[in-house]
Amino acid sequence: MNRRNVLIGAAALSLLSGAGTADAQYTPTRPIDLVVHSGPGAGPDAFGRAFISAIEQEKLSPVRIQINHKIGGGGATAASYIVEKKGDPNTIGLFTSAWIANPLVQESAKATVKDMTPVVRLVIEPAVFAVKADSPYKSMMDIVDAAKKNPGTIKQSGGSPLARDAIVRHVLMSNTGARWSFISFPTGSERIAALLGGHVDMMIIEPSEAGELIRGGQMRALAQISDRRLSTFPDVPTLREAGFNVPNVPQARGFVAPPDTPREVIAFYEQLFEKVVKSPTWQKYLNDNQFEDAFLKSEATGKFFDEYANLMRGILTGAGIKVVR
Repeated sequence: MNRRNVLIGAAALSLLSGAGTADAQYTPTRPIDLVVHSGPGAGPDAFGRAFISAIEQEKLSPVRIQINHKIGGGGATAASYIVEKKGDPNTIGLFTSAWIANPLVQESAKATVKDMTPVVRLVIEPAVFAVKADSPYKSMMDIVDAAKKNPGTIKQSGGSPLARDAIVRHVLMSNTGARWSFISFPTGSERIAALLGGHVDMMIIEPSEAGELIRGGQMRALAQISDRRLSTFPDVPTLREAGFNVPNVPQARGFVAPPDTPREVIAFYEQLFEKVVKSPTWQKYLNDNQFEDAFLKSEATGKFFDEYANLMRGILTGAGIKVVR
C-alpha cells in the first residue's frame, strides 16, 4: 500500500507540474501596439507594416498588431513611451540602430535600449548613396572632391543627426577631410522629395524605400553601404571598392519590449517572430528588399546592443563627437 500511495502521489505531482507549465504559457487577448519612431512612409513604418502583413498573411498571431507612431528625437520619444509602459505585455517597439547610437551623445536622453527588454533582432539592412539622375556627380569620389573644394556647399538629406546616414557622413568626412552639410527631415518621403526637387545633392537610402526610383531612372546609385554588392545593384561599388577605407555601419532592425516584461511574454514573441522569419512571405520580402536575415533571440539581442554601442562609441569618438554614455 505504501508503494501504491507513493506512485499515486508521484502521478499527481506530475499532473500538477504539467498544469503549471501550461499556465505559464502566455497568449495575448487584446491588440498589440507596435511602436515606431517615424512617420508614415519612412523606413521603420514601412518595415513594421511589412512585418505585420507577413504575420497576417501567414495567420500566425492570435490578435491584431497595429502601428503606433511616436515621432520625435530620433527615437527618443518612442523609447520614452516604451519605458513608461513598464511590464505591459501588449506593447513592443521596432528599434533601429539609431535607438542605440543617439543616447550615446544625448545627456538629456531619458531612455535607452538598455532600459528595455530585448525581444529579437530581425535584419541587417544595407543602403546606397544616391543622387538625382541628372546630377553632375558620377561617383562618391566626385562628391568628396567637390566637398573638399567648396566645404559645406554639398547637401545631404537624412533623418536624425545620429541615424545611420548621419553616422556614415561623419565616418567619410573624418576619413577624407571633406565637409558637407546634413539637412534632417522627419520622414523618408520628405528626404526623397528634397533630393528629387533639387534642394539637396545626395542621400543615403534603403532599397526598400527607393529601389524602384533608382531602377526607374529618377535616382542614380553611387556607392553601397554593405560588405558586398547587392544583386539589385551589381554595378554599384561598395564604399571600400570605391576607395574609402571606412568601417561598414550596419543598420539593424528588431523588437524591444517595456522594462519588466515577464519572461513568458518574451517567449511568446520569440516563438511568434521566429515563425514569421521562416515563413515564405517574409523570406520573399527579405529577398525583394535585399535585407540580410539576422535573427537573434532575446539574450543574443541584448549582447548585440552592447557590441553595437561599443562600435558606435569608437566611430563617434574618431569623428570628434563627444560621447556621454
